[in-house]
Amino acid sequence: MSGNIKANILKFGGSSFLHPGDYDRIASHIAERLSIGTGKIVAVVSAMAGTTDNLKAMILDVNDQASLSNLDAALATGEMLSTCLLEAAVSRKGIRVTSLCGYTLGIHTNSDFGRASINDIDPEPLLAALQKNDVVIAAGAQAIDKSGRLTMLGRNSSDLTAVVIASMLGSEDCEIYSDVPGVFTGDPYCIPEARLIPAIAYSAISQMSRFGAKVLHYRAIRHAEQHGVTIVCKSLRNDEETIGTRVCHDGENTHSVILAHGATLLRFAKVAERDQACSILERLDAIVTPIEQHGIAYICLTSDTDFAVQQLRSACSLSIFHESSTVITEFAGHAPRVYLESDGDRAIALARRIHDRLFPEREHDDLSWSRNKPRSAYNSPLIKPLP
Repeated sequence: MSGNIKANILKFGGSSFLHPGDYDRIASHIAERLSIGTGKIVAVVSAMAGTTDNLKAMILDVNDQASLSNLDAALATGEMLSTCLLEAAVSRKGIRVTSLCGYTLGIHTNSDFGRASINDIDPEPLLAALQKNDVVIAAGAQAIDKSGRLTMLGRNSSDLTAVVIASMLGSEDCEIYSDVPGVFTGDPYCIPEARLIPAIAYSAISQMSRFGAKVLHYRAIRHAEQHGVTIVCKSLRNDEETIGTRVCHDGENTHSVILAHGATLLRFAKVAERDQACSILERLDAIVTPIEQHGIAYICLTSDTDFAVQQLRSACSLSIFHESSTVITEFAGHAPRVYLESDGDRAIALARRIHDRLFPEREHDDLSWSRNKPRSAYNSPLIKPLP
């Protein structure tokens, strides 16, 4: 049910907010989009860059055994603050605007804190907000369970919120803004020769995401495919919008190499124990990749590690050992090939060699964007970890 309200769904990730002044920059972009007259706007926002990690560190400094429900409630404040800041910036421009967070957005989940699953969606709160306002700012990645407690949909899951809202309102597409303009055949910050993919199939980007590609959340991709929502990947730097990749049914399936920095490896004494753990996590729809290296059985986790480990510990008595590694995954028309490398520089060098083998001919793209990763030196005292 859309209530005959046409709305454009825009999602801005944490890299859009490296400094408080960026909220005014994004508000100006929203005002410009409104002036075009193509409909109202729902802007889904992530926490300011670095906020979530700082909030987590603060909670764990107080109690390193804090529950996942405690962490969810704390981490959600990052998106809430970002939502309030963007609402203030948009309001300053004389635009009718309001904001919604997990308590009021109408997304209801189970109680799997740390990475909750959506049970049902009520569009009425959002429709009511759009009836009265031209812009609604929505806090990404959060919802409530049946008891009214805040739940998080997983790390970096504001994409999922945006796609859910697009399907809720009957929108054909959802625009995702990040620090890169689209999906590449490799990490463009580490592999300068990586090629932009103009259109990619849901299945291809879903597999890349599950193995650690950060440009889109894998559950957002699945929801978009199920509900026929086209994802349009964009970037906005120096007030210039760059459209890079469309994620859709008729997109291409292409070769690629994925670098997952800081992946968590769970090491098991026996393959049978690893397989038992995989079965538990797969029933919870967790991203798991079984690996064997030098006779050692691993599970590789590229996201929602806290959730996965806590679920394993509550479900079984297996001895679990943690390691950290960079995981390089090669997609080349066969089953994914996975390589582990503890040294970051060697991992990047290996990924470049694989990319050169997959794409021996060099191409130049015409995108006018910098391949220097934007970083923020800003650190609010409100979110600074305890000394």
